[in-house]
Formats: sequence, structure tokens, C-alpha cells
Amino acid sequence: MFCFTQCMQLILLNNSCVTNLHYIVNKESQNKNMGTVIITGGTGLVGKALTKLLIEKGWQVIVLTRKIPAGSNHPKITYALWNVKEKTIDIAALQKADYIIHLAGAGVVDKRWSNEYKKEIRDSRTQSSALIIDALKKNDNKVKTIVSASATGWYGADMESVTAKGFIESAPPAPDFLGETCRLWEESIDAAVAIGKRVVKLRTGIVLSNEGGALAEFKKPLRFGIASILGNGKQMVSWIHIDDLCRMYAEALQNPALNGAYNAIAPNPVSNKILTLELAKIARGKFFIPMHVPAFVLKIMLGESSIEVLKSCTASCEKIRQAGFTFLYPSIEAALLQLCKH
Repeated sequence: MFCFTQCMQLILLNNSCVTNLHYIVNKESQNKNMGTVIITGGTGLVGKALTKLLIEKGWQVIVLTRKIPAGSNHPKITYALWNVKEKTIDIAALQKADYIIHLAGAGVVDKRWSNEYKKEIRDSRTQSSALIIDALKKNDNKVKTIVSASATGWYGADMESVTAKGFIESAPPAPDFLGETCRLWEESIDAAVAIGKRVVKLRTGIVLSNEGGALAEFKKPLRFGIASILGNGKQMVSWIHIDDLCRMYAEALQNPALNGAYNAIAPNPVSNKILTLELAKIARGKFFIPMHVPAFVLKIMLGESSIEVLKSCTASCEKIRQAGFTFLYPSIEAALLQLCKH
């Protein structure tokens, strides 16, 4: 019979082997090359965060850009040139890709909506899609899937018939500038289906991130102790934490069951007033003053784009949840707490 000491040695040896096995499996999983992804718009807010997540998961990333940044030497990130206006794209880079994530497009709220800028917003999306698909048609490639950004601008303002549950993906596009832009945007990338590519479109709401975007604008007045509520504050905001959005893109790459359009928003849209006050409480405690910014002031400041700031849009994320996606930050409280910690 083994003595107690010998038994313990065997147990410890066995546990050590199991631990080493787990380490080896995990290490191999971390080092596994998941494939190569091209990202357009990879230097933007979402593109940077998404690139970081993908390389952590073992993907090789090629960022399509008009200008290769100096000092870029990450072993899993390379840069390739393209120019939508000149209709040029690095074919060699395209032929290395297994997947494409298409984020490129002029910022919707970066400038006032002159007729010229509205055309740039639309053309930067549709023409970049056309350039990609034309290059795929004319050149041998191994691209399996294209995941494209879209926006909840597809939907118009909330209607009584949909407000309770939120807009679902089968709803028609709104007959306004952003609705029409999103329709043309999605149609331009859907052309890839005809050449045998799986296409996923993520209709994204307001992205909450510490690196810029809407949250940075919400925070600016709080530096002076002012919680700026836009208009009457009743307009619903369909939002998503940057980490959940990036995870959704990764899921769209890896899950072949995903096809077509999905609302990329958190499960619990909130009013502009609730979002603003919750942020103020987390960032300032009791030391802030709520203040409404009248709608007419926003119209003077922002012009036509103020329509989108004041528009109430409640979208449903039930379709992506039914596909198995889970949110790290399903509530605005959880999202803001995490973001304000960093």
C-alpha cells in the first residue's frame, strides 16, 4: 500500500500535469493565427479599438489607409494604401485577407451639413464599398466574409407603434437624409453577396468610448459642473459600449450563422436626460447643475444635423441576442461606471 506521503506526491504530480496542460492549451490558443482581416477606417475611434481586440485574439490585421503612419512596426499589424477618390487599392494586401471589416466613411457630425458635406458623407461610404467589391470581382482572393458598419440612422424618429419594443431590422429605411444614406450604404456592400461573400451589417447607435465620440462631448460641460441636457431630454438614445461593439464585430467574423443586418446597440436604450444625469452622478457626485440646452440653440449651433441630436430613436438588439451574443455592459450604469473608472 502506498503511504500517505506517496499518495500526496501522486496527486500533486497529477495536478501539476493538468495545470501545465491548461497552460499549454491556453498558450496555443493565444498564439493561434485566426486569419487575416483587412480593416478600412482602421485609424478611427472604432477601428483602433477593434484592431487592438483582434490582435489580442490572434488575428493578423491589415489597415487600409491613405497614408501609412510613421513608426508602425507591430508584428500583427500592417498598413496598405488605398484611395477611394482615385479608385486605387493595394491588390496584394486584398489577396492576403480572409475577411474584411468595412468602417470607412466621413464623420456624420464632424461638420455642418452643407450640400457638399452631405454628398461626402454618402459618397465616402458607397464609393469605398464599390471599390472593394470591384477589386474582389477582378482579382483572385480568399475573402469569405465582409462585415460592414451601418447606422441606426436607417430608422426614422420613434413611432408609437414601435417605441415599446424598438425598431427591428426588417423596418424600412427612413425617407430622410440619413435613412437614404444608410440604404445606399448597405446596398453598396450587399453587392458582395452576388460574388459569393457572406455579408454582415451592424447598424450602430451612439458609441460610448473614452477615446472620443459622443461621450467626450457629454463630458465637456461637466468640467464646469454643468450637466447639459439636449432639448427636452426625452429623446431616446440607442447606445453601445465600445468594447461590446468590438466584440460584436469579432463575433460577426467568427460566426458563419450571422448574415444580413443587426442592430449594434445595448439592450436598454435610455433618454438623453437619463444618460446625462447618470454620467454627471458618476463623474461629479452631487456637484453638478442640470441645464437644458434649448432646441433652437442646437439648431443654430449644428444646423441641419441638430435633427439627429434631437431625434428619439429606440432600436431593438433582440436579433443579435437571439443569435447568441451577450453584452458585457447591458445597462447605461454599468457602461458609464466602467468608462469613468479609466
